[in-house]
Amino acid sequence: MGDTPNCPACSMENTYFDGTMFICPDCFHEWTGEAKAESDDMTPRDSNGAELQDGDAVTVIKDLKVKGSSMVIKRGTKVRSIRLTEEPTEVDCKIDGSSIVLKTCFLKK
Repeated sequence: MGDTPNCPACSMENTYFDGTMFICPDCFHEWTGEAKAESDDMTPRDSNGAELQDGDAVTVIKDLKVKGSSMVIKRGTKVRSIRLTEEPTEVDCKIDGSSIVLKTCFLKK
């Protein structure tokens, strides 16, 4: 599996080629081999490709376990007033009073 690239949306290695497109089962991102130059921009985007900005409200698309805690962020949780970080694949937010960094591939606008 060394010939399949990492997902450009979430940087996960668990990708596969279905004959026409590469697919990431972790964030459901699909891309062609030619889309690499397009994905090199540093614009933060959600799982559907919508551009994210400071202060946007987003929804979590998958149950997420929080590392170092017994907390689970349930699918469908609405997160208001996100803050962009220096890393385009991550956003900073507050959920239940806790400051948490989430990957953009698990969010939708």
